[in-house]
Order: sequence, then structure tokens, then C-alpha cells
Amino acid sequence: MKAIVYEKYGPPEVLQLKEVAKPTPKDNEVLIKIHATTVTSGDWRVRSLTVPAGFSLLMRLVFGVFKPRQAILGSELAGVVESVGKEVSKFKIGDPVFAFSDAAMGCYAQYKCMPQDGAVVLKPANLNYDAAAALSFGGSTALDFFRRAKLQPGQSVLVNGASGSVGSAAVQLARHFGANVTGVCSTSNLELVQSLGASQVIDYTQQDFSQNGERYDIIVDTVGTAPSSRCKNSLKKGGRLLMVLAGLPDMLQIPWISVSSNKKIIAGPASVRVADLHFLAELAAAGEFTPVIDRRYPFEQIAEAHRYVETGRKKGNVIITL
Repeated sequence: MKAIVYEKYGPPEVLQLKEVAKPTPKDNEVLIKIHATTVTSGDWRVRSLTVPAGFSLLMRLVFGVFKPRQAILGSELAGVVESVGKEVSKFKIGDPVFAFSDAAMGCYAQYKCMPQDGAVVLKPANLNYDAAAALSFGGSTALDFFRRAKLQPGQSVLVNGASGSVGSAAVQLARHFGANVTGVCSTSNLELVQSLGASQVIDYTQQDFSQNGERYDIIVDTVGTAPSSRCKNSLKKGGRLLMVLAGLPDMLQIPWISVSSNKKIIAGPASVRVADLHFLAELAAAGEFTPVIDRRYPFEQIAEAHRYVETGRKKGNVIITL
């Protein structure tokens, strides 16, 4: 089968199209023929080792010290079950599915095996494969952070970076949970963020949300530009700052802030739950959650897709079609 392989860390050019062995499903696995995958911010960060301050060594320990341990990137996919192991009972050949491999990666390929009890879910009938491939990363990240923050109906939520993959999911999910949502984005994305359910939008090129005198129950920082020093006066008593992208210096402040103030920082990797993917699929089927798609690239142009995502200017998700 064809796969996009990288054998060293570096710029997008390290991604090479190669022939590799087609996987065979184990007894409890399904083999998925992939129709679409995505390029997430996580993919380009792993490829280039561009990570928040203090985490370079940890990234190498997880993904490979001198060279990548997993040669195929990609954490999201949508496709069709082509074959199943003899113990598989939850899926059958021909089932349309989407899946999330998270840090295990491996989705930049024509085929991938996934355990039937893993993060594999039937595709919502009203979504095409492109949209289904983009359900998992942003949606599950936003869900996990909102769960940890104990988001309640009627609370006020500000999403910094509201037009990205996680940000656009956070706006839609916060609205679904009954929050009053404010989105922060650039001028060109104001209309998009408002259409996702934000009742207020702030153009960061024209206004600094931390200086407008407003207070929020929850601030979600998806882009790493709203540290606690900037947000502390914009949080209500008992407010929570959700740092989706946090450096080590930010995380070291968490214990001190929790004991020295009435506010809380929530950071660290998002946990992946299969139940969350089922929930996102249900919301998508009901029209309550729709992944935003910015651009589509053919499989052979994945390096160009990485180069675009690396600019930090994408709206929602970038899709790779196979």
C-alpha cells in the first residue's frame, strides 16, 4: 500500500510517499480502507518537534529520541471496513467508520488496523468522509477540557483562537452545553465564528479581550497566547483557564495559582474516550456539531498541506483525500 513516511524530524519535505506492507488485522481488529485523513497542529509539531517551551526532550522520549519511532503520522481517518478479525463482532465488512489513533498515529496510509474496542465509530450518515475524518481531534480535545472544567449551562465562555480545529469545536460544543460563547479570532474569521454559535466575537487585531473589562467563567486558550498573567483579571471568581497549548513554565504555575487565588488553570494532554467519539457522532448526526473544513489536498500533496498548517492560519481542519 502507499503511505506517507518520514524517517527524520524536519520541514515538510521529510514526508515521502512510499510503498509499505499492507497491514493484516489481528483477531480483535478491523482493517479500514482510508478515504480521508487530516493534518492537525499535532501532526506538524511531531514532524518538526516544534513544541511549547520545556517539552522538547519529552517529545523525543515519546516519539523517538534520534528519529521517529512511528514513521507514519496522522491521527484521524474516515473510511470503510475492508476486513475483520475472527473475534470482531461490533463491525462488519463495508461499514463506513471514522477513527482516532491519537499519539499512536499511522493514518497517513491507504489502510490502517484498529482494535474494535478502540476509538472507531460508525460514520454519521449525513457527513461525507472528509467531514467525518475531522470529527475527532478538535472535538475530543474540547470535550475533555470542558469536562475537566465542569462547564455548566448559562456560564460564560471565551474561546481564544476560535477559528482553529479545537477552537471551532469548542465554540460549537460550549453553545450546545448552554454556555454564552465569545470567540476571539482575526478579522477574516469573525463571520465564521459567529455562524458557529458565538454570541459575541472579538477581532484580536482591533481589541485585546483582556482589557475590555469583561469577566468569564471559562477562558479556553487554544493557541498559547493567553497565559494566566494575561487572563487573571478576565476570569470571574472561581473561573477556569483552559490551556490547550501550554508550555512547561505555564504548567509549573498551576499549583501556586490554585492555592493563592480563587481561580484555576487546567492544562495537560486531553484524554481520549471512545464514548466522546460516539457523542460527537450523535451531535453531528443531529446537526449540532459540524467540523469546519478549510482546505483539501490530495494524498500526494501532503507536504504542501503541512506547510499550510504550519502557518497557524488555517480555519478549522485541513483534509487529505485518498
